[in-house]
Amino acid sequence: MKTVILENREELGKTAAIAAATCIQQLLQTKDYINLIFAAAPSQNEFLSNLLKLSINWERINAFHMDEYVGLSEDAPQGFGNFLRRNIFDQVHFKSVHFINGQAVSAQEECARYTKLLQKFPPDIVLMGIGENTHIAFNDPHVADFQDKEIVKVVDLDSACRQQQVNDGCFSSLVEVPLYAITLTVPILVSAPHIFCMVPGEKKSEAVLHTLKSEISEKYPSTILRTHPNVNLFLDKDSAKLL
Repeated sequence: MKTVILENREELGKTAAIAAATCIQQLLQTKDYINLIFAAAPSQNEFLSNLLKLSINWERINAFHMDEYVGLSEDAPQGFGNFLRRNIFDQVHFKSVHFINGQAVSAQEECARYTKLLQKFPPDIVLMGIGENTHIAFNDPHVADFQDKEIVKVVDLDSACRQQQVNDGCFSSLVEVPLYAITLTVPILVSAPHIFCMVPGEKKSEAVLHTLKSEISEKYPSTILRTHPNVNLFLDKDSAKLL
């Protein structure tokens, strides 16, 4: 895993955006279109804003996101699809954008629908972060499965994960944070040939330490990234302070 430590969040966002854009441009030289999976979190703000400034042929990119709360109202600002609409999906013209529907009558049927899409359009690049509890997407330690046979599944969110949503300012209190979500599983995330992982902020420093130093296991889901041949991890000085 290639790890780059930048001075601050803005430098992290610029550097990671240039690296991701370069990869996108290189892939589009040999493929008619590519498939990208996006994370939705405040940790991605600087990266996404800088990515939009770069020359990318968005019309040859199919966009997906990696998780969504179950049961939030369709217009809830905390919804991950809505976050991505605001920050990138409505800013440029993609070939297609595929949302996870957290309001579906049957969450299981929604998982099956999104699974078929990802099987048809397997990811080329994953753009992600790491949670305070080392989750990737909503694969918290108690539900993460490195050998998961599912591609998309419904999970319950642990207390640390839900508290992070409050810490990030997405919800004002823990009771407001949904208990369940739909998430892409670990195997589909790491199946992408290219992963760019942006992790700024002091609150992520312990997770970064575990990611790079702890035993590779579901206890720390992000440790799976060390088994991938092509991960670029971008940190700032705050998130790297324990290294």
